[in-house]
Amino acid sequence: MSVLIVAPGKDVSDWTEELKNQHPGLNVYVYPEDHDKEEVEFAVSWKHPRGLFKNYPNLKVVASMGAGVDHITSDPEFPEDVKITRVIDNQLTSDLSEFVLALVMNQTRHLAAYKHQETEHKWNLLKYCRNSDMKIGVMGMGVIGTAVATLLAKNNFKVSGWSRTEKNCEDITSYSGDCELNNFLKQSEILICLLPLTKQTKGILNTELFEQLPKGAYVINVGRGEHLEESDLIGMIDSGHLAGAFLDVFKEEPLPEDHAFWDHKRISVTPHTASITQPKSVVPQIIENYKRLQNGEPLKNLVEKERGY
Repeated sequence: MSVLIVAPGKDVSDWTEELKNQHPGLNVYVYPEDHDKEEVEFAVSWKHPRGLFKNYPNLKVVASMGAGVDHITSDPEFPEDVKITRVIDNQLTSDLSEFVLALVMNQTRHLAAYKHQETEHKWNLLKYCRNSDMKIGVMGMGVIGTAVATLLAKNNFKVSGWSRTEKNCEDITSYSGDCELNNFLKQSEILICLLPLTKQTKGILNTELFEQLPKGAYVINVGRGEHLEESDLIGMIDSGHLAGAFLDVFKEEPLPEDHAFWDHKRISVTPHTASITQPKSVVPQIIENYKRLQNGEPLKNLVEKERGY
């Protein structure tokens, strides 16, 4: 049995090295180098070519290189009988949580606004909001969303979370389901999107949703670019309803050089850098699932395909 790494355009030498270091003797192929497709039962993937995996007759598992799996589940030709796993990694979760905390503090203390004033040589004091007076809403209370909400609550923010099903987290007000979405939104002065990307959540950040936020609310998207209707965001910021947005994920990556986000004074962008998978940290769980597959044992971090995460 062989392992196939599929990540077009990505340097995967560190992945290959870690897989072999942590499982000596493991046969690892890197797509698109020549290999026997019948040998491959386990693949590690990031943004594979559509329809690729239907060509592997003995493939049993595709492991995402990161927490997101929409790059796999969105393939209409993905084999129905092949299982999908995702990464759940404490370091990834911590990195993203700290990144979001920095973004929130950047907004509440007006650091981006001061940077614009600096370029215009303006001296203008802006009234800031103390943590304990700021209401933050986290959309998506999975492993990462819960960690983000918990860190914000530990820093004295008033935090609410919204998810498909009700969660019970200390110091966090829980909202769930479509019936409670409006109540969640109307008190979210900073809205953070950490939802999984599914048919139900694609395009969820749109005008209709933004209108339910308080006037002057700020939007942070560190979920997926497809969550956001980009023109709706620009329209709601330009109308004055939203104060601005910070975006780390986009429908098209890299963000095109002529995209409107680059030059918008109230939109900040980063190149999908909120958290970056470190092979040394996550390869152990991939190796464990490889061994579980060999031994006929249940896999860890298994994705429910019907839910999309």
